Amino acid sequence: MKLHLRRYLVAGLLVWLPIGVTILVFSLMFDLMDRLLLLLPSAYRPEQLLGFRIPGLGAILAVIVLLATGLAAANLLGRRLVTSYERLLGRIPIVRSIYSGVKHFAEVVFSDSNASFKKVLLIEYPRPGLYSIAFQTSENPEEVQARTGDEIVTVFLPTTPNPTSGFMLFVPRSAVTELDMPVEDALKMVISLGVVLPRWHPAHPNRDGGAELAQPQASP
Repeated sequence: MKLHLRRYLVAGLLVWLPIGVTILVFSLMFDLMDRLLLLLPSAYRPEQLLGFRIPGLGAILAVIVLLATGLAAANLLGRRLVTSYERLLGRIPIVRSIYSGVKHFAEVVFSDSNASFKKVLLIEYPRPGLYSIAFQTSENPEEVQARTGDEIVTVFLPTTPNPTSGFMLFVPRSAVTELDMPVEDALKMVISLGVVLPRWHPAHPNRDGGAELAQPQASP
């Protein structure tokens, strides 16, 4: 009876816990975005104009701000301003490390280049017999291949649970194994410390089956 009750309790948690966390995260995001309305003069805030609060207006304001920022950064003057404040941030020791790491990671993830984070690879690291998830960033670096005599793949090996840092490695193509999992699922696995595992079936390796939590082993 205890075993059945425990199994039902865990099954219920697996149903409600992701729903509750998702609702909580979206609630915090909307609350944070609604705080952007505080940037408006008090006379022009929706509460003053309409007499009541409308949840979600902050999200609309956030989208407008992002679009306006992207439009401004796309022109010559905007690029100069971005370059100026990046130089300013580059002079602050701790801020420089955090900003540059997040910026480089975002550029790789959101890049339209077909060579950036388009393949999930399995490599033997940090020693033979131990395997790590890595992402292919480019291939065939000419000088490296000429000096090593091997066909080389450039990979990014992320750290967990923070994938914005990691190591750039040159690995022989013969030493990498290409996986079927999408990049998004591999990032979820890295961030969750391996708790969230993507589903995979040998008969349909390229079918997106989502991800599942790693099931704990039953005690003897």
